[in-house]
Amino acid sequence: MFFRSVIILILSIQIGYCAETCSRKAIVNYQEILVDGGSNKKGEGLRFYLEKDKYSKELLDKYQDANKPTIWSASTSTIGSFMILSGLLQTNEDDGIQNRNTLLYGGGILVALSYLVTRTLQYNNEEMLKRAVDQYNKRNLPRIYFSPYNNNSPGVGVGIQQGF
Repeated sequence: MFFRSVIILILSIQIGYCAETCSRKAIVNYQEILVDGGSNKKGEGLRFYLEKDKYSKELLDKYQDANKPTIWSASTSTIGSFMILSGLLQTNEDDGIQNRNTLLYGGGILVALSYLVTRTLQYNNEEMLKRAVDQYNKRNLPRIYFSPYNNNSPGVGVGIQQGF
């Protein structure tokens, strides 16, 4: 019962994240553009503008490279899934490494840990996209108004921007 709740929670968070990621928008010349639209690369919608500035383009490329799936996250999630599956298929209650509960809990913890580390790295990587936009705005026109953190999020927030 515990694992069903955890799986449902993870799936609901992931579905909400997908809806948020696909709908991120930036404002350029009073028009909204999709930041992640048109391809499977995050931030690709800003490439047309960020290519005008060498440093901004480099930051965008680093941002996209850091968002690629890694061998570590794939392997830990796969191992955790196999541990859960073998724990579910186990029928005996022997002690030691073959213990059903050890496999279930260990696999669940491994999958959850992999998910949390991956999401944390992706969240921290958004700072690189913000820096790319900021560097572009310092030297180029039209300005891009975009915040990767709280774009279209519910709740109370204050956004102040000053331009000269």
